Amino acid sequence: MRPSLRARFWRAVLRKAVKERRLSLSELRLERSSRSLARLASLPGVLKGLRVERLEFAGLGAAWFRPEGAAPGKAVLYLHGGGYVSGSIESYLMLCSSMARELGRDLLLPEYRLAPEHPFPAALEDALAAWRGLLASGFAPRDLVVAGDSAGGGLSLALVLSLRDSGEPLPSAVVCVSPWTDLAASGGSRAEKAGAEAILSVARLDEWALRYAGSAGLDHPLVSPLRAELRGLPPLLVQAGSEEILLDDSVKLAAKAEAAGVEARLSVWPGLFHAWPALGGLLPESALAFAEARGFILAVEARP
Repeated sequence: MRPSLRARFWRAVLRKAVKERRLSLSELRLERSSRSLARLASLPGVLKGLRVERLEFAGLGAAWFRPEGAAPGKAVLYLHGGGYVSGSIESYLMLCSSMARELGRDLLLPEYRLAPEHPFPAALEDALAAWRGLLASGFAPRDLVVAGDSAGGGLSLALVLSLRDSGEPLPSAVVCVSPWTDLAASGGSRAEKAGAEAILSVARLDEWALRYAGSAGLDHPLVSPLRAELRGLPPLLVQAGSEEILLDDSVKLAAKAEAAGVEARLSVWPGLFHAWPALGGLLPESALAFAEARGFILAVEARP
């Protein structure tokens, strides 16, 4: 399946606007602030049919995305990407509004602490606080899904690994979009896809990895979940673009999870780039990816 014209257009735009610009960390964060993204969030239809409620949740800044007709009692905990060094509610309005509508359920987006000011395990501690806050507010674990993209996909896995190891309840399913699962960088796609990649660079990833891991080391299983024992995890959907340097992070994760007895579905989208659903309604492939996630989640929840 060939990517849509809009996907090809935005891939070219992102290459110029993101990959080929060498922004400092402060500049990167500014790019992903409300000032730089307000224009996209105000496009017609971005927030149509839902409410965005900003609040403090479990001690974190957060936002609820509440679509009309949401399934009662069900929710998604979404952990944003950004290489563990950036990301905010503003930078995820496009993705989370589209995802909440397509999944038909409320979605909570917390702002976890960022590196290098707050290296590992700060982000994981905040993700655990958000999960426990959802349970404390009355949600049943079976009615919750954990999802995330890029670094947030890796953090989603670290979250469920931590819950499993501490004997706490697990969500019904995990959805990872272009997850960053191996900060120690063993994937061959880092070199093979370097020319095709539209957003990331190997040098930038390596810098962010060191800033996040800190003294824990890059091969710590909760820093690089690909290096963890994956048995006992909930059903896992992994979505990735065929043209991204983190492709092997997804392919190896799904294979290792399946070998460990975890239900794992790998979905590689031809011609698409890293974390493409972040563009929400700007791409038809975003809705298709969310529809795939919806079908996966509903199938899991329908089981006795």
